[in-house]
This record gives sequence, structure tokens and C-alpha cells, in this order.
Amino acid sequence: MLSAVLTDVDGTITDHRRRINTRAIDTIRVLVDHGIEVVLASGNTACFMDAVCRMVGTSGNFIAENGGVYRIGFGNEPVILGNQSVSLAALEILENYYREKGITLERYSFNYRFADVAFAKTVPTEEVREVLKDYPVRVLDTGFALHLQEEGMNKGVAFLALAKDLGIPASEFLAVGDAMNDAEMLFHAGVGVAVANAQQGLKNAATMVTDKKNGEGFVEAVERFFPISGKDSDQRQ
Repeated sequence: MLSAVLTDVDGTITDHRRRINTRAIDTIRVLVDHGIEVVLASGNTACFMDAVCRMVGTSGNFIAENGGVYRIGFGNEPVILGNQSVSLAALEILENYYREKGITLERYSFNYRFADVAFAKTVPTEEVREVLKDYPVRVLDTGFALHLQEEGMNKGVAFLALAKDLGIPASEFLAVGDAMNDAEMLFHAGVGVAVANAQQGLKNAATMVTDKKNGEGFVEAVERFFPISGKDSDQRQ
């Protein structure tokens, strides 16, 4: 039995230009209005996720920084799971490497991150992994940015901690994602869904792959497992 929803943001309820799907917003609000918990999960910062939760209309539960941070409800302090010092040390090594090649990495939201570091995808992902192969960091390519994260931290770890705090078994969650950094949360959920535009590795690991892409795929998944969402969305329109 499913009683809650966990969804990635970029590429899952947004398109490649990061425009959020309005049907996805409406679907989330219907779920929330029926007492179904909806948790947003992302590589974005905690402050970004707080704003998205408020505007979309959830109760404020989120996973940020690819599992390095999570929060239960508005007004509570985020729980920091990741050790950012490990990522910062790796970033320094990487920046020195590229500086010698005349390349400056563009950091993302540097002053607002607590657990990982992120930068623009202006250098090859595999080259970054090769440079840092001897360091205890995970290099994540989300499709929108590159992240350096302490080994052992991921969305699945944060998901299990958050689910415990909420008092909802992870097995009662429908989880939806599009990239390999969503794999662990899909694995721990009762049902793990990859939207049609997802990376192939995630599709291989998912319980279900939607026919539709991005936000339309999210809506397709929710309507299959929470039929009331489709009925109420039609009434709203």
C-alpha cells in the first residue's frame, strides 16, 4: 500500500529548461489536500527547496544537496548528513588541476551549501572522476550540474532518515526520478518510477518507466498509483 510520494525536481517535474510542469504542481496539491505526504528531493540547496515547497504547496519536507541535507516541515532546521569538508578538499584539487589548463570552474550556490559542492558542467564528467579517483568523494552528474559529495551520502540515505522521522515506512512511498542520483531513493521506495526521459541506468533499476517525459511522466505515475489525483485534477480544470 502506498501512502506518500517522493519526487526529484529537475528533469522530473521540470523540463530541460527547468520550467516546472503546471500539471505536476496541480497533481501535488491534490495529493496534499487529501492528506498524502509529498516530499521533494533535489541536488539544489536547502533555501531553494524551501522556496519551491512553499510555492508548489507541500508541507515543507525535502531532501537537498543529493541527500546531504533533509528537513521535516516548515520552521524546522535542516538536518545535515554530509561532511562538506571532504567535498571542499576535493574541489580544491580539481580547481588546481583545471587552473593549470586555463579553465576556471563556475561554482553553484557556494555560500548556501552545507554538505556538498556543485559547479557548472563545463568540463568532462569522466575527466573529473579520473582526477579525483583516489579521493573519498562521489562525482554526480545530474544533467544540470556536477556535484562532489562525500562517499556514502545519497538521496536514499536521506530518504530513509526522513521517512523514519515522518513515521511513514519507506515501503509506502512512490518515488519518481530521472537521473542516476535518484537510484538509491527508488531502490528503497515501495515503487520506484523513472520518467521517459530518464537516464538508461535508472530505467533499468526502476519498477516502472512512464510513457511520458518530465512533468507529464510524473503525473502519469501518480495517477496510476493514486487514482484520486487524476479525478480531482480534472475537476479543477
